[in-house]
Amino acid sequence: MSDSIKHECGIALLRLLKPLGYYQEKYGTSLYGLNKMYLLMQKQVNRGQDGAGLVNIKLDTSPGKPYISRRRSAQPNSIEDVFSTISESFKKIKKHYPKEFNNPDWLKENCSFMGELFLGHLRYGTYGKNSITQCHPFLRQNNWKSRNLVLAGNFNMTNVEELLNQLIELGQHPKEKSDTVTILEKIGHFLDEENARLYNQYKSEKKSNIEISKLIEKNINISNILTSASKKWDGGYVLGGLVGHGDAFVFRDPHGIRPAYYYSNEEIVVVASERPVIQTAFNAESKDIKELPRGEAISIKKNGTINFHKIIDPKKRTACSFERIYFSRGNDAEIYSERKKLGAMLKKSVLEKIKYDLKNTVFSYIPNTAETAFFGLISALENELNAQKEELLNQGSYNQLKEIIKEKVRVEKMAVKDAKLRTFITSDNDRDGLVGHIYDVTYGVSKNTDTLVILDDSIVRGTTLKKSILRILDRLKLKKIIVVSSAPQIRYPDCYGIDMAKLGDFIAFKAVISLLNKTEKGRQIIEETYLKCKEAIKQPKESQKNHLKELYDSFTADEISIEIANLLKTDNISTDFDIVFQRVEDLHISCPNHTGDWYFTGNYPTSGGNMVANKSMVYYKEGKDTRAY
Repeated sequence: MSDSIKHECGIALLRLLKPLGYYQEKYGTSLYGLNKMYLLMQKQVNRGQDGAGLVNIKLDTSPGKPYISRRRSAQPNSIEDVFSTISESFKKIKKHYPKEFNNPDWLKENCSFMGELFLGHLRYGTYGKNSITQCHPFLRQNNWKSRNLVLAGNFNMTNVEELLNQLIELGQHPKEKSDTVTILEKIGHFLDEENARLYNQYKSEKKSNIEISKLIEKNINISNILTSASKKWDGGYVLGGLVGHGDAFVFRDPHGIRPAYYYSNEEIVVVASERPVIQTAFNAESKDIKELPRGEAISIKKNGTINFHKIIDPKKRTACSFERIYFSRGNDAEIYSERKKLGAMLKKSVLEKIKYDLKNTVFSYIPNTAETAFFGLISALENELNAQKEELLNQGSYNQLKEIIKEKVRVEKMAVKDAKLRTFITSDNDRDGLVGHIYDVTYGVSKNTDTLVILDDSIVRGTTLKKSILRILDRLKLKKIIVVSSAPQIRYPDCYGIDMAKLGDFIAFKAVISLLNKTEKGRQIIEETYLKCKEAIKQPKESQKNHLKELYDSFTADEISIEIANLLKTDNISTDFDIVFQRVEDLHISCPNHTGDWYFTGNYPTSGGNMVANKSMVYYKEGKDTRAY
């Protein structure tokens, strides 16, 4: 994705099932859990560079001793900031208490982050400020262990206003209007109710308060809490939570929009946003790492018992396809295969655009995340070339075969990203001039009779293409430049955790508006669609349909692609330019288990998605520069 775009968040939960002394004896360190959390978070750094946070809970501490440790950072290299700070404290302990440093019981008694339960979070801010106060995990504190709640997640809710009003109706006074706070307080409310229910039960049995606290910790029902709290949630989410006494859970939305994987053995239970990080951190087999089912929660009791709970009836699986195209790490075996397939599926369209002239075509890719799809495209083209050679051989056309036998698909590194230039110059013209040099080109490997095909994983806004990539590639004086996207046209805003919330940012939307504005009928369609959307958002979200789709009905995908190319090509670019997008049908063939394609089709899995689409059109038409949820 050559455009600058925020991704989404990542989580990691780790429960040590053995006493700390076990890890000291087996692995030579009592910091085993802390070290593994560093790996789990660092290996998911692709999911969040706006902030990081870590919470640790100690089991069975004495009253008066701290048992919850938290460290968050919104600094650059936030993971390093979190863990280096923690590490410095252990270095001081080792220096001043060298004998005690190898005593896990002493460390647990006297040091932070020496408990058995960890929850980490990586933040990509989709909206709002980037500050430490916005960084997960969030903490809801209480003097009763079983009323303390820690929460971190990869999620966005579409109906924050509705959830806020629910809290007000419960008698609460929320401190801010955000999905994070509303979810934290909603779960916290039912955690309090569960505590009260158990307290009243055991009080009626004449138990002492100390006995009651222990019984509550033993018998608290995570399933009931999550079932009650989540009844009105509309969004995509994976939520990780810790209760102060030592229970833990991870809960996934009923459509499976956001990813979550788990693994356990006799030593640990771990849940993370991506499978490969678990494989790497624990040297685990892929087959042993499972995907958390839709609408279910995994819970780990204080005693180490693992349970699965159906919280919400699972809906149609619409796991996010963008995870497979771009967001998740590409070293997952399935994702790697899918991305290669995405590239291979582009073969026919590419060959048609270059008129099957492989001899005079150079292939390249940008950015690095497009590399795997590029491998797939090149492999498919090589197979095509080999098929041509085989056909000539079968026909006995040896003279032609001699000419073609040495031909191969020409692959070169044509565009290189040098650095992210700092736009310290205030003049817009000067700033654009600098931005235009973010990328550089490789000179001397192409001719003016060549066509360059350059693969991108997706094109959202087209800004980097227009202001940088096309400008610098134009210097090569090529016959033609064809930019190919392994993702389809991005037409609709996301509302489930990705920073693609504003309709007016999308180059595909700009293209369709441009096409419609060319005729009186088209301008009428824009106005009618706006009025339909404006009327729709007055209704309950459950009754809304996505009227934004109607804007695209007048044109084929190819017509929109042509207009996108027209919008991206500026007057100072002399090279002929074309653009090719993946077909939605081919996306589904490539990623059959991840059919969440609302970015491209407008088929949102929740009613809140339709509401957001309609509202985004209203905001665009009325000039409101804000997200629609």
